[in-house]
Amino acid sequence: MDARHRDVLIAIIRDYIDTAEPVGSRALSKRHFAHLSPATLRNVMSDLEEMGYLVQPHASAGRVPTDRAYRFYVESFPKPQPASQAREDMPSRRSGIERFMERTSNHLSAATKLTGLLLAPPLERTVIDRIDLMTLGDDRALAVVVTDAGWLTVRELELEPALRDDELRRIGRELTRRFRGQTVRDILEMEAAPNDPLDTLHTRARAVTEQIVSMLRGRTLYISGAMNMLDHPEFLDIESTRALLRMFEARERFATLLTGLAEDGGVRVTIGEENPYEEMRDCTLITSTYLYRDQVLGILGVVGPRRLPYPDIIAVVNETARHVTDALSRVRQDLYLPS
Repeated sequence: MDARHRDVLIAIIRDYIDTAEPVGSRALSKRHFAHLSPATLRNVMSDLEEMGYLVQPHASAGRVPTDRAYRFYVESFPKPQPASQAREDMPSRRSGIERFMERTSNHLSAATKLTGLLLAPPLERTVIDRIDLMTLGDDRALAVVVTDAGWLTVRELELEPALRDDELRRIGRELTRRFRGQTVRDILEMEAAPNDPLDTLHTRARAVTEQIVSMLRGRTLYISGAMNMLDHPEFLDIESTRALLRMFEARERFATLLTGLAEDGGVRVTIGEENPYEEMRDCTLITSTYLYRDQVLGILGVVGPRRLPYPDIIAVVNETARHVTDALSRVRQDLYLPS
């Protein structure tokens, strides 16, 4: 690709990002290339289309960028650098680690007008401090798992059969007695082959313990601003948008996707067809890992349309990941680390 083709392609991408409308040769000539005729620009655009960087929605329309064009655009910028000073609107860790993670997801959504994501660390090496159970009525209960580092994981449980509040609290006390000081990995191994499968926790309270074990095995995924997707014209098709929103609700699949992206570390941009799930083929996912004691602890980022101001969004995601890494470096207790 020579300099003229590159300049025209970058101009088309930026115009399309700004307008969400196919870009024509006359508009390009007026806005960016007064020294080139529309006919010359049409020839350049035709070349770029043959190279796979542009498509024409229909015969009389201008061109729009392809996934390959966006990939070229992303890789044409230098890697993001650390911010010179901390931003005042970044979330603080003073309200507790779990609240900090939730507010970080909210910050990503608010700063980018996209959907913010944060995948909390895996729990396997975490030491459990206590487990509290309380009734919500209607055969439901609330489970609160507290780690020795002060992390809270909360989940609603279904009770079959129903249990009284005093019985639930007694089960919580027994779970705390057995699990306190144990790592999640030890607990999972203990529950996979219990010493006495006929004790109360594996008979009367089996439905509760199985859900607690599932809770410990999983990872918390914070999603903020899912409805922001509806603000972009790419998602006016109800059926495709509904499928994407369903995927946000199916957090296990999203957590699996983010876990895979975290393996490489650093900032990563996943565009359109590069996404493994069909529901996300019209999306871009921009992520960055955050660290604790030089180890990757988790991953955060945003999801939005492919038509994005990539440098600005990448900078926000990168800066937020650095802020989380810095905040976690000041935690006194050992946080759980990836297995």
